[in-house]
Amino acid sequence: MKYSLNWDLDSLFAGGINSDQLKTKLASIQTATATLGDLLDRWDAASDAPNYQQFIKLIDQLQAIEAGLGQAGLFITGVGSADIHNADVAPVEAHYQTLATQADNVVGKLKKVLVQVPDANFAEMLAHPKLAPIAFNLEEMRDAGKTLLDDKTEALINRLNLDGKAAWSSHYDSLVATVQVPFHDAEGQPITLSAGQADNNLLGNADPTYRSALLPAWEKAWTDKEQLFADTLNHLAGFRLTEYAAHGTTDFLKEPLKENRLSATTLKTIWRVVDDNKAMLLDYLDRKASLLGKKHAGWEDVEAPLNLPGSTPHQFTFDEAADFIIQHYGEFSPKMAALAKHAFDHHWIEAEDRPGKAPGGWMESAPETNESRIFMTFTGSPNDVSTIAHELGHAFHSSVIHDLPILRQDYAMNVAETASTFGELIVADANLQAAKTDAEKITLLNAKMDNPLAMFLNIRARYLFETRFYQLRQQKLVTPAELNELMLNAQKEAFGHDLSTYSPHLWASKLHFYIDEPAFYNFPYVFGYLFSLGIYAKAQQTENFEDDYIALLRDTANMSTEDLAAKHLGVDLTQPDFWLAGVKLIKQDIREFMRLTDSLVK
Repeated sequence: MKYSLNWDLDSLFAGGINSDQLKTKLASIQTATATLGDLLDRWDAASDAPNYQQFIKLIDQLQAIEAGLGQAGLFITGVGSADIHNADVAPVEAHYQTLATQADNVVGKLKKVLVQVPDANFAEMLAHPKLAPIAFNLEEMRDAGKTLLDDKTEALINRLNLDGKAAWSSHYDSLVATVQVPFHDAEGQPITLSAGQADNNLLGNADPTYRSALLPAWEKAWTDKEQLFADTLNHLAGFRLTEYAAHGTTDFLKEPLKENRLSATTLKTIWRVVDDNKAMLLDYLDRKASLLGKKHAGWEDVEAPLNLPGSTPHQFTFDEAADFIIQHYGEFSPKMAALAKHAFDHHWIEAEDRPGKAPGGWMESAPETNESRIFMTFTGSPNDVSTIAHELGHAFHSSVIHDLPILRQDYAMNVAETASTFGELIVADANLQAAKTDAEKITLLNAKMDNPLAMFLNIRARYLFETRFYQLRQQKLVTPAELNELMLNAQKEAFGHDLSTYSPHLWASKLHFYIDEPAFYNFPYVFGYLFSLGIYAKAQQTENFEDDYIALLRDTANMSTEDLAAKHLGVDLTQPDFWLAGVKLIKQDIREFMRLTDSLVK
């Protein structure tokens, strides 16, 4: 079947970024938000008891506002990602951010109102049949309300955020659009690469000589603008730290852990498992370096493909990729396969390889219409197929919870990465099973190792950098030279001083450090990857996996992460045993890679 490389955004809001439909939606959100704020000011728990019909209406209106913001936000982000030079996006995005801030003010007001509700009334509310499904979420809100300041101060903080975290995050996108890397093509002809194009080549170009020459050019491009990126990062983090302090904490990990419904004990256990087991990945990297004719791998080699004699990795057409994903999703879950086919059939995916697109990939949901949209750039590699499978995993997660209240759909980032990584694992293993020669299998195993390399080494380095940066930022503005040093030291520590080259400007080139919400956009990936490995292992041993898996996904915004794992997997995440089960699967792949490559190295 023929599938489109371009998504359909008009079905969400016809007419582009200046769509009349979008304007109408944003206006209705503004009106509904103002009305809700007024109603909250007048609501009284005692007079609304015992049926709480007024409160139920308030919650319904809040969820409608949140759904509308999600629908509009996806559209605006999509238009901007598809064309980074579209000057009309910024003012619309700024208006959207203003509305989102107004909604945040109302949510803050609701949290404080819940704090004032007497315990007996609150318990009665949670037991109401229409509120019981979101009891956990209301309890979270009430707990969060205990740290809030008065309404005027909270509203002021939210308004200032428009020119604070949100503004600096948006400013980063503007800066990245100006980054250009003068280089040459495969034939040696001069070209200028955008940040996204250069990143794709640095990580994925098959020619190690080309990659080695590109790395210094890449670093220089970020060096030329490092003061601008340092200013952006410093001010974004400074606003965040000031906001934390205003709410009574100097622990910059407190909120990220709370947002992920994860305990500090579990996070420490995960990092202990990572550090204790990274040696296997360093051995793998040494073997990969030997296959590339090097003593040690460089930064540019870590995620690079391997092109061995007799191995021509299959280049997928987009249609082949779609059919491949649908087929192999179906071997685990017919419902996953059906969702994937629906996404391809209904143009949910923007995959065309063209200039002017934002780098990276993402999935966002359109909650009002039970749809999703996926953004990426497809070049035909097995990695690209895995990327689509990854994002479709996110879309599947959204699809199985769409009938739940919006508050029950607000799952945290760490469990969000579970469904996506699970989908990616299915396709990666399917690629391996389809390999026709040992050389091709080696190439695909190498591609599959990108995830554990990223989680155990690269993201570990990002986490080390970010924690140390925030510690230093609490004391002073951090200079570009200090940022480079922090990143270089973090990479050396995470990679065991085993690389021949590093990327000290990763702090500037990696979008994740500049996302305003959520903070610390790194450790949730590691959690999600290892959590999905454990689920993947269970799926291979469980006949009724699909039902069990969907039940887990439907509970992802209904309890703490530790309770989720205990309920659906029967495991204790604060102990290493569950995480080590996932490590075993990585070791199996590494052992197979080593076996297959033994005869290829001296």
